[in-house]
Amino acid sequence: MLRTNPADEAIIAMPNAGREYLKQLYDNLKKAGFEQIRILPGISQIIDGDAHFIQTRSIDLQDLLGRNPVAIKLKQSLAYLRGKRVLVTGAGGSIGSELCRQLLSGGASRLYLFGHGENSIYQIDRELRLLQEEGVGEKAALVPVIGELKDADYVNYILGHLKADAIFHTAAYKHVPMMEENPVAAIENNVFGTENLILSAIKHGIKKFVHITTDKAVEPVSIYGASKQICEQMVLEAATLGGPNFMVVRFGNVLGSRGSIVPLFQQQIKKGGPVTITHPDIRRWFMTISEACSLVLKAGGVGENGGLYLLDMGEPVRIRDLAEQLIRFHGFEPDTEIKIVYTGLRPGERMDEPLWSHDEKINETEYSRILQVKRDKPFSVDLKDLLDQLRPICCFDPANPHVYRKTELLREILIEKIIKLK
Repeated sequence: MLRTNPADEAIIAMPNAGREYLKQLYDNLKKAGFEQIRILPGISQIIDGDAHFIQTRSIDLQDLLGRNPVAIKLKQSLAYLRGKRVLVTGAGGSIGSELCRQLLSGGASRLYLFGHGENSIYQIDRELRLLQEEGVGEKAALVPVIGELKDADYVNYILGHLKADAIFHTAAYKHVPMMEENPVAAIENNVFGTENLILSAIKHGIKKFVHITTDKAVEPVSIYGASKQICEQMVLEAATLGGPNFMVVRFGNVLGSRGSIVPLFQQQIKKGGPVTITHPDIRRWFMTISEACSLVLKAGGVGENGGLYLLDMGEPVRIRDLAEQLIRFHGFEPDTEIKIVYTGLRPGERMDEPLWSHDEKINETEYSRILQVKRDKPFSVDLKDLLDQLRPICCFDPANPHVYRKTELLREILIEKIIKLK
């Protein structure tokens, strides 16, 4: 290849290309002098082969890592939402915003972008409108909604007025060490926010409720994990009450999400290092955001009421290997040019994250990379009793004011009932 003017830009318009070929192509383009390399979205982000120039973006490490994503005919998969009103909670977050991008082409009549962060909802609303202006997707009405799931009266009011047909619930506080320092906030937001949403969904006849959960809910060792395990069980128990079609979709980490290690590593590399890792052998499950969301939307259409589904995450990735690849991606050599420093496990972390517990079994489904989780025995905790114990700690009760925001009491309850201490 001849060296080009550094101002020139290369666009890789090959959504079917595999990871290895993309990496080779990227390396060749960099050697040829291209400073700006953009890429069309992967096959899992394109609706039935329909790609648009506006969807190009700068190539990122996640385009070169991991397995090749499964190709899903999203327009066909989203047929169950055609003409429906769809609400996405946490629509400004990494998972929620990608769900919205893909839902844009599903033929929904209205897409409600729900979140409590004004700026993030503003950004995804603007992005979706720009995509529509450039011909991406169908003309779903976009409705940004700012609100707090913790406010039960508001949630009941807004669901009554929006008349949504389906809810994809992604909203949660997710940062493990941060939630260890703010455990009451984690339970208040994740658990009781989800409870408010479930009760209102039942009351207003929402037809489908898809709850997004995490591998950290499996035999949890953290406050965040405990909150998500409780949420899983609340949704599954709600499925037994009739009314909406309730289901849970569980998966591990996604590459490039806000607050994840990839953006952190990138910031550290730009500063010249060091890159910090908790332990040289710590591993995590990873998939791309686009693939996770495609599979979530697929599961929402084919899943059964009361179903707990697990996305096939492939093989776990050693975090040190990920850091070394990212350092090389930015043109440096690990340890010699960019140091890697080990800081020790943080509160609420463990070396490996299991995807299912000892009481769960995994069954294949007829749908690629969507697994069904079956439990050998019922949830061992009385959910109503647990919520009754946690509620006055998170929500002020004049009849029981002395326990309000009592962090240690909340920890004691969760350790007794949910958290698995080694």
